[in-house]
Amino acid sequence: MSDLFSDVPGASAERSKTDPALANRPLADRMRPESLREFSGQSHLLGNGKPLATAIAKGRVHSMIFWGPPGTGKTTLARMIALRTESHFIALSAVMAGVKDIRAAVADARDYQQMHRRGTVLFLDEVHRFNKAQQDAFLPYVEDGTLTFIGATTENPSFELNNALLSRAKVYVLKVLDTDALLEIIRRAVDDETHGLAGQYTIGDDELELIARAADGDARRALNLLELAADLSVDGVIGPAVVQEVASGGARRFDKQGEYFYDQISALHKSIRGSDPDAALYWLMRMLDGGCDPLYVARRMIRVASEDIGNADPRALQLGLNAWDVLQRLGSPEGELALAQAVVYFACAAKSNAVYTAMKAALAAAQEHGSLEVPMHLRNAPTSLMKELGYGENYRYAHDEDDGIALGENYFPEDMQPGRYYHPVPRGLEIRIRDKLQEIERRREAMKPGATTVQKDNETE
Repeated sequence: MSDLFSDVPGASAERSKTDPALANRPLADRMRPESLREFSGQSHLLGNGKPLATAIAKGRVHSMIFWGPPGTGKTTLARMIALRTESHFIALSAVMAGVKDIRAAVADARDYQQMHRRGTVLFLDEVHRFNKAQQDAFLPYVEDGTLTFIGATTENPSFELNNALLSRAKVYVLKVLDTDALLEIIRRAVDDETHGLAGQYTIGDDELELIARAADGDARRALNLLELAADLSVDGVIGPAVVQEVASGGARRFDKQGEYFYDQISALHKSIRGSDPDAALYWLMRMLDGGCDPLYVARRMIRVASEDIGNADPRALQLGLNAWDVLQRLGSPEGELALAQAVVYFACAAKSNAVYTAMKAALAAAQEHGSLEVPMHLRNAPTSLMKELGYGENYRYAHDEDDGIALGENYFPEDMQPGRYYHPVPRGLEIRIRDKLQEIERRREAMKPGATTVQKDNETE
């Protein structure tokens, strides 16, 4: 049985002699780790004593889902598990495969088990692309032990995978590789005499670090950039100009409509809500740098203006609409400055979610009480028949009342107790709104039987 935790001297060189196509394979594939000692990153899963590392070391693996960004080692780990357990390895991609391929893999696994008395690891990349029926197709064979299922996904399994499949597989979260891990990977490629670039190319530390940073947490991208730089090098020297060229223009990690998309827009929203203009600007520019449509952000800002700022500063809503309009008129990148202006203003503005909270409370009341009749005095009466039926009768026109307020008038359905949903906060303009509503309430209370005074504008009449 092979040992994934130790290197076998000469083993790689020996394999290369029997693999004439090795030189034609991409560097990222040639440098795929074959032992955990060669694996960089994911120490939270593969460090000493960690459950996954222990399971692999003992050769006792289970069905699992690897969830993480591209280039973090999901496929490599699956291959290592199959090698460590001396299992048959079948790899499928949900982009290309279907139920027919699953059935063929099951038949292959059964034949292999009968011939070699060993199990099969079925690895399905992009598992989130399978629909419910396709995901369900695995279940009987996972339960009867025909397959050890390993799925890989860049999307949140909670949203993309069936509960039945999730209940049978342990989810492991792989993290973005940091710069140190990426440097370790590409230095290994530069120094490797069998699979890598040793003896063919030279490159400085500054250039290696630039490649690592440009890879943005993706080991595959780092090795691809290194290989491209090698192809463009002169006399075997991978110089600064070449590295600058291949590293330029790399978009940051941002997947439209994917997990990172929603994580970053959530971070932007919460930074504004938390009144941190610097963090809000960072997340805005992070998204724009990654290729996010600025019009999407502008639309989201309209929601922020009403949900988190509200009547504490009604100007925010107008500023957000203005930024949206500027973006549509000028496009990118000129219009993005207006969006940045709105984001900074939002973060600095007084905050109130009183309207948002009131809206939800009023909706709950409407759903609770059902279709209560509109009181007759609040109904409009455009025809003589409707007037004869009492529509609009005894309605008090507020503009004819003192201060434009019909004190004591009831605007709720007659069979419903009047509710209080809107509670202005003591911030921004809502301070004045709160004071006004409190004054109206004091005057209403003063009109009730037994009251002797009516307060108006802080004076007693």
